[in-house]
Amino acid sequence: MNDETPPLPLALEWVTAPASWSLEDDVLTVTSGARTDLFTDPLDGTRRQDAALALTVPPDGDWQWSARVRAGLRDAWDAGALVVHADVDHWAKLTFERAPDGTPGVFSVVTRGRSDDAIAAPVAVDALWLRISRTGERFAFHSSEDGKRWSLVRQFALGAPGPVRVGLAAQSPVGEGCRAGFDDLRLVPTTLEHLFDGR
Repeated sequence: MNDETPPLPLALEWVTAPASWSLEDDVLTVTSGARTDLFTDPLDGTRRQDAALALTVPPDGDWQWSARVRAGLRDAWDAGALVVHADVDHWAKLTFERAPDGTPGVFSVVTRGRSDDAIAAPVAVDALWLRISRTGERFAFHSSEDGKRWSLVRQFALGAPGPVRVGLAAQSPVGEGCRAGFDDLRLVPTTLEHLFDGR
């Protein structure tokens, strides 16, 4: 980063640096390195921690972290993601991701030692709003095609022994890199009132 590069929004800091990034017109564009991922294999425990990852400290108590995500989904599992992260064994991500058959969709991973991943739904749009909400010890993932009507992806307890941070990631596990754009970034101390419709 040179002296003219602006700081990341919302006090985000790179934990794992991307191949490149830029901030222009309130759009944070992140390009992951080739063959990078954030995943712990549920079979043998092999850990991948080389996806581009930036994190920040959320407010105390309940909060909601959201962004609109666009991603150049060229290869299987290319993705842009929102992340909640306590340590290398306790983290979760909500992704706009390309399936192996080429279909873009909403994916999620919850890691408590090893990763538990799931596909929520295919989508036919080029941008998705993603949101992570904390309510007490519960976390909820929601997605939206318009930023107004939200669908529940999953809810879970992370079981982390310490505090969490939140942020964003870009990955390209088998490809040459994924370019993801994040805008409408919001980290607010509000409580999710309705779990299933996401209001």
